[in-house]
Amino acid sequence: MVTGSVTARADCLEEVRRLSLEHVQRSRKEPGCISHAVHVDCENPLRLVFIEQWADRAALSAHFAVPASRDFVHALQSLASASATIEIYDATRLQSL
Repeated sequence: MVTGSVTARADCLEEVRRLSLEHVQRSRKEPGCISHAVHVDCENPLRLVFIEQWADRAALSAHFAVPASRDFVHALQSLASASATIEIYDATRLQSL
């Protein structure tokens, strides 16, 4: 499981949203991508939150190595009001309650 977030500058929000949706849609087509989504933070509408699931660490590493993924991160840096965050978790799926 991967989570991340970026807070856009107010004057760049639409560009950050556009780039983020392109990144998500592209990432979903990569081998090993189970899910990849971007959401707007209800408490801070300038903050976009990413939630991703990958089949394994190798698939995630391959995703990070895709030039378009690196280009996306670099493009966000100039549009963000603060540094983006990314966190990687090892998760175990529990049975439904």
